Amino acid sequence: MNIEQIREYCLSKKGTTEDFPFDEDTLVFKVLGKMFALTSLKWWERSEAGINLKCNPDYAQELRAEYSSIRPGYHMSKIHWNTIYLHEGELQPKFVLELIDHSYEMVVKGMPKKLRVTLGSL
Repeated sequence: MNIEQIREYCLSKKGTTEDFPFDEDTLVFKVLGKMFALTSLKWWERSEAGINLKCNPDYAQELRAEYSSIRPGYHMSKIHWNTIYLHEGELQPKFVLELIDHSYEMVVKGMPKKLRVTLGSL
């Protein structure tokens, strides 16, 4: 997968925006203002592609045990975030998209009902 595929997929999700709230390097995807994915553009430029995704804590532990390219979130809460190192080639694109879906759903699930309704999610 490349950065454009990741970007297009994230932006296709309802209520998603992108911005650079931290610096000119860190691209952040948010659903209704809440982060669900972020990536360093420098990582991609250095062929060290990766993305940070929110994850259910138990599922995060399972993923880390099963895949060497999924590790605790880089500069994030190690409980709720994983860094997916795409450049290692271990993960199939379809699975990466499923992990993005999981992250998005985790963030939406934590929103007040009023916001979930605006997304058509309950």
